[in-house]
Amino acid sequence: MHPLRVELPTGHHLRPIRAADVDIDLPAVLGSRERLWSIYGAAWGWPPVGMTRQQDLDDLAHHEAEIAAHESFNYALLDEGETELLGCVYVDPSRAPDVDAEVSWWVVDRLVGTEVERALDELVPRWIAGGWPFAAPRLLRDDLGPLT
Repeated sequence: MHPLRVELPTGHHLRPIRAADVDIDLPAVLGSRERLWSIYGAAWGWPPVGMTRQQDLDDLAHHEAEIAAHESFNYALLDEGETELLGCVYVDPSRAPDVDAEVSWWVVDRLVGTEVERALDELVPRWIAGGWPFAAPRLLRDDLGPLT
């Protein structure tokens, strides 16, 4: 079983993303699109210019199905009331033979350099090491450059 909720000391939490999150995901993604494209664009072609609500809904439904099938995992970073999506954590299978998972994460532009980002940066490596059955995960942080 994958974790269903992970608490951050800032009062925020992670939970698996759902298609129903589209109305809080879309503003987060579009508001940070340029930086997200610099990180994920080459590898994933995401987020596209002019991404529509329907494109985001389709993308989130795909993530939700992958989570249900335990193929890959996308966790939304949320405020306590789940009224605002503030970032994501991705746990994906790796194509590299010596790596069993690739983990990346981001926060919305306005949280870059804040206590929330620092808490997420601190949490993710510990969480992956202690809560997941990976022998050789690769942690990919946005300041390390684009994913390849």
